[in-house]
Parts: sequence; C-alpha cells; structure tokens
Amino acid sequence: QVQLVESGGGLVQPGGSLRLSCAASGIIFSIYTMGWYRQAPGNQRELVADITSGGSTNSADSVKGRFTISRDNAKNSVYLQINSLKPEDTAVYYCHALNPSFGLRYWGQGTQVTVSS
Repeated sequence: QVQLVESGGGLVQPGGSLRLSCAASGIIFSIYTMGWYRQAPGNQRELVADITSGGSTNSADSVKGRFTISRDNAKNSVYLQINSLKPEDTAVYYCHALNPSFGLRYWGQGTQVTVSS
C-alpha cells in the first residue's frame, strides 16, 4: 500500500518561511520523480516543483528563488523549503510520486499553507 504523508503546513505571516515534508512508503522511493503541487480555492492544481531520481529539479516560475525542493532517499522523504511567502502562496500543498518508467502516480492527502497577517 502506497502512502505519501505530508506535514509542515500552517499559518504564516507574509515574508515568513515553512518547510514541508513528505514521507513515502510502499514504493521504491529512489526511482520515483517526486514533486509538490498546490491547489488554491477555485484554481486548478499546479506543479510547484519536482525532483528526479537523479536529483534534477524543476520549479514553477512563480516560486523560483523562493522555493527549494530536495529529497533524502535514505529517509524516503521529499522536502519543500518555502521562503518569502506571499498571500498568493496560500493553498493546499500535495506531495506527488511518479514512476517515470510505468507512469504510475500517487498523491498525498495534502497540507494547508495559509499566508496571512
């Protein structure tokens, strides 16, 4: 059974920082491309950043320079360091796992990030 469990969300003031974590189980973590998506009310889910098994990263233009994705294969975990938060970053953030060879995809349950003064 595949599980992706996010943590680290919360309420933060503009300009603040958070570190999101996602712990994976039930998959061979090291071969998966891991990613973070977000969905704000009324909006479609969008890619924030992802990281391949080899460590190559990709991120949305809106978060470049503020968000950093990383992974620890020994801990089966992926992280999203988010700095200089803006109110428009408010969303539910979802962890995503993709097996690039077979196209298998898995989602976490999401963690809420709210940026407000």
